[in-house]
Amino acid sequence: MHTPAQTHRPPSTSGPGVAPGRVAQGNPGTARELLARDGAVILTGHENTPDALVVAAAQVVGDRLRELYPQRVRTSHPGHPVHLHADSFDILVDIGGVPHRRRHPDEDHVLVQCARPAPEGGDSFALDAYAFVDELSTSDPALHTFLTSTDVDLYGAWADLRGLPAVPRIGRHVEFTRTGRRIVRRTDGAVPLHRDPDSDHIRTQLARLTEAVHEVEPSLPRFRLDAGDILVLDNYRCWHGRDRHTGERTVRILTARSSDAA
Repeated sequence: MHTPAQTHRPPSTSGPGVAPGRVAQGNPGTARELLARDGAVILTGHENTPDALVVAAAQVVGDRLRELYPQRVRTSHPGHPVHLHADSFDILVDIGGVPHRRRHPDEDHVLVQCARPAPEGGDSFALDAYAFVDELSTSDPALHTFLTSTDVDLYGAWADLRGLPAVPRIGRHVEFTRTGRRIVRRTDGAVPLHRDPDSDHIRTQLARLTEAVHEVEPSLPRFRLDAGDILVLDNYRCWHGRDRHTGERTVRILTARSSDAA
């Protein structure tokens, strides 16, 4: 049985694995503390409804909350593994002649509510990308240099998707906001810039990043989201994924921007 603010740690606290603490509804202060400390927290006791995500965002982010984006419902049956990623997209649509942003490249919070857990499998895992990148500075300096110094087209692999702006979104995997907050991105959409003379090298490094991410996943601590549980992530810091599962599993996803975002 979990205490309201119980925190589970992987066997080695020096690694990048994250095992979020669980906080009962009505303790937003504790939830904020754990989110700031670990980059992730699980909220329990909320109603299993779409409204609960909005309430949770307001409670955890507080008066720094600036924008919420349309909720997404994801059902998988059965589900293949979802590899580590940070939520990030750039979609602007026209509704009645008025532009509406449905996703933002600089979403700095992600909330995932388990609407229906899988009967077997589907456990979640998370990684502290700050620690992961810092470790690369000594274990793989070439990959670290690529992530911190090379511009890529963050969504170029999805250029044909309607709603995605035609102008490439250029950025690095590791950047800083104007207030000094670090962003560590992880997206399958990244490709070299058009006619970049280093395209072959960039593709090689992108493949090496994918390989490094897949290699670390089995070592990460697993945690299960029960019906109604809400996983809150610092999207600039933590990547998340889940294991394969049998049967049907449904989650609701809400992304948000705070006043701390880029």
